[in-house]
Amino acid sequence: QVQLKESGGGLVQAGDSLRLSCTASKRTFGSYTVGWFRQAPGKGRDFVAAIAYIGTTTYNADSVKGRFTISRDNAANTVYLQMDSLNSEDTAVYYCAVKRGVGLSQNSDAYDNWGQGTQVTVSS
Repeated sequence: QVQLKESGGGLVQAGDSLRLSCTASKRTFGSYTVGWFRQAPGKGRDFVAAIAYIGTTTYNADSVKGRFTISRDNAANTVYLQMDSLNSEDTAVYYCAVKRGVGLSQNSDAYDNWGQGTQVTVSS
């Protein structure tokens, strides 16, 4: 079972950038589709982005298209989420998880092995 750890969150101002990292405990991490989700206070867990195991296929939520970029370095067992032009609506705890089976999905039920999350706070 792969264990995931998110890092890179913090407190930033609107318009700033952050890069989140999702690091896995096993080299087989490169065989999985990985997704980023976020959960704002009092709200459900929302899909942000996903990347296929090869890394050439990605899928972003409409709310972050053009601002967030997902990428991966399988040699480093890490998936990244580059977040630019942050705004207050991006404030949330960000989680990564691995998806069962092939293909991309925005459904959180398709993912397992959730990390503990990293807090991103954007002040306006």
